[in-house]
Parts: sequence; structure tokens; C-alpha cells
Amino acid sequence: MSSYKSDFLRELETRGFIHQLSDAEGIDEAAVEKIVTGYIGFDATAPSLHAGSLVQIMLLRWLQKAGHRPIALMGGGTTRIGDPSFRDDARPLLDDEKIDENLTGIKAVFAKFLNFGNGKTDAVMVNNRDWLDDLHYIDFLRDYGRHFSVNRMLSFDSVKIRLEREQNLSFLEFNYMILQAYDFLELNRRYGCVLQMGGSDQWGNIVNGIDLTRRVLDHQIFGLTSPLLTTSDGKKMGKSQDGAVWLNAEMRSPYEFWQFWRNTTDADVGRFLKLYTELPIPECERLGALEGSAINDAKIVLANEVTTLCHGAEAAAAAEATAREVFEKGGVGDDLPTLTLSADDIGDGISIVQLFVKSGLAGSGKEAKRLFAENGAKLNDTPLNDPGQMITQEFLAEPIKLSAGKKRHALVKID
Repeated sequence: MSSYKSDFLRELETRGFIHQLSDAEGIDEAAVEKIVTGYIGFDATAPSLHAGSLVQIMLLRWLQKAGHRPIALMGGGTTRIGDPSFRDDARPLLDDEKIDENLTGIKAVFAKFLNFGNGKTDAVMVNNRDWLDDLHYIDFLRDYGRHFSVNRMLSFDSVKIRLEREQNLSFLEFNYMILQAYDFLELNRRYGCVLQMGGSDQWGNIVNGIDLTRRVLDHQIFGLTSPLLTTSDGKKMGKSQDGAVWLNAEMRSPYEFWQFWRNTTDADVGRFLKLYTELPIPECERLGALEGSAINDAKIVLANEVTTLCHGAEAAAAAEATAREVFEKGGVGDDLPTLTLSADDIGDGISIVQLFVKSGLAGSGKEAKRLFAENGAKLNDTPLNDPGQMITQEFLAEPIKLSAGKKRHALVKID
């Protein structure tokens, strides 16, 4: 039985979202007494967020569902520096044009999870470039830099780990936590934002923001972090065998996205249902407790629910239908990732190894040849053993299906 009074914290606690709270009682009381405005920041380091960001997006969604107002803060300004938290090296610096391009791709995701508008609980999207670009650095250091202790900043894990490993931490990156703290101050001043949420690697940045806002504005604000998630086998959440599990359909097809969740390890199913879907807790626990072949039914539910949230019910249904066609009936499946080649691409023939690489089923020719050696490569469900095999235009008169192991497939056709 939850000890929290607010629907918001009760939901988060039972679903496993809470790792740290700056003031549990204060947040709980605020969420009972008034509409709480809370935010999470997302830097624009790529044209899409990936599945590793879904916990944070779901936090904003649950905040809104509980009757509060979420702010999705786009890091148009802070992306120019890069968050050093728990990284071994500096992020590549991006120019403004690339950042704007990335922001366009990222914004599209949020419209699927949050309701935006002008109502009291409608979500707001803000870009921290709006205030960071106008800062006069000397004035900023004088007015806000004096509130930060270097000794304390060095004690935070995000900094300390880099220094302990004797890996370079630039002065530019060191400034990141000051700017993120200032974001919280500005959002409090402009929007009445009283809650910052994020992964547990953001705890130091959040605490700095709470402290700065108290010192400058004498306002009480709060922080909440979620656990940093790994799968039960220790892998980083949001990564798959063939790279990041992007949320934008043009970077990872709905079918591939669906398949990622369908391939969830048995031990993770119940936990992921609570975190990534809106199914009632008892149903999540029932499905997560299934054993043997029955757990596969729970994985299909998980894949359908998450894909519906991210890509829509139609895309989820199409992905499931394709999976059944491919796995149960041995068919081709129209919704599989497709490599379309021109006659010029093929010429007098193209090697089967190249097709595995071009279709994304192998990261390199070496990896593709290893698939062959391990009997993991198939063409139209027939095992392949000759990596030197050439595929001609005539052979591609009908689309062919390539398979890497039992779970990864792609179509190849000629235009």
C-alpha cells in the first residue's frame, strides 16, 4: 500500500518510476493541493530520441494524466555544450543548423504522448535557447556563478567519475550543470515550474537547480529521478543488436520497433509493462508472471501497447500481422524493413554478403560472413552457406527475404 496521498506519486511508485525525491512530503502535498508544473529536459544530439528516453516521456505523460502540467524542455542551447553526465568523453559539438534539424525530429514524438494547448494542464514545449542565447556571460557569472561551490560540483558523480578515470572534462562541459540549474530557475520564473524530473544521472544537476532557485528567488521547488534502466542481462536500455531503438519511424520502422519489444527477455516483461504501458498494475503483474510459452503472449501485449503509444494502433496491428506471417506461417511479411535496389545497384550481380550489410542485418562484411559460418544466415527461410553467392536482377524478379538468426528479417526487391 502506497504511503503517498497524490495520485501522481502513487502511480509512479507502484510502477517503479521513483529512485530519488528531494522532498517526498513536499512534492506529495503540492500534487494534492494544486496543479503542479513539472519538466524534463531533452538535448538534441540526434534527429530522434530512442527507447532509453521513453521512461522520461512516460513520466511527463503520467504527470499530465494525474491532472498536472508537463513541460518538455528542448535543449537548443545546452546541446551546444553537451551533458557530461556518466560519459567517458565529450559529445561532438553540433552547429545550430544541425541542432534545429534534430529538434524538428524530436518534437514530433511528443505530440503522440502529450496533449499540447493553452489549458491549465496542457503540455508546453520550450527551448532553453530562448534565454541561454541572451545571457551576457560576465553578468551571468557575477549574478549566478557565485552561488555554485566548485568543491560541491566536484563531488557529484557525473563529474567525479570522469576525473577518477583520468578522462578529460572540459571547462565547457563543466559549465553544463550551471546552465541546467539556470534552466530550472527560468522555468520557475516564467511558468511557475516547481518540479524537475530526470534519470538518476541527473540528480546532481537537479539539486543544483533547486539550490539556485532557493537562493535567487527564495522559492521552494522539487526534484524526482527515475532509476537508470538496464535490461535483466545488463544491457543499456534503448539499444538493440543493430543499434539504437529510435522513436521516429523514419529512423526505425514500426515493425522493427515492435520487434524490439517482442524480443524482451522473460525476466523484464512485468517490469516493462508497468513502465512503458498504461495497463492496470494487476494486469501487468499477471502477464509478467506467465511462464513457458505463455510469456510470449505477454511480450506481444507489451509490443502492441508500446508501439500503439509511439506509432499508433494501426502500425502496431500491422507489425503483429507481419510477425505472425513471418514466424508462424513462414511467409515474407509486407511490413518488414525493405531494401530497394535499382538495376544499376545490382549490375551484373551483387554479393549476398553485401545485401546483408545494405539491409542492416549485418554491420559489416565480416559480421555477415560470421553469420554464414554460424549458420545464422537464410534466404527465403533456406540456410545459406556460401558468402560468395551472387544475386542477379533475374533472381530479384520477386522480393526475397533475408534472415539473420530467428528474429531479424528484411526484404530485398528491385525497383
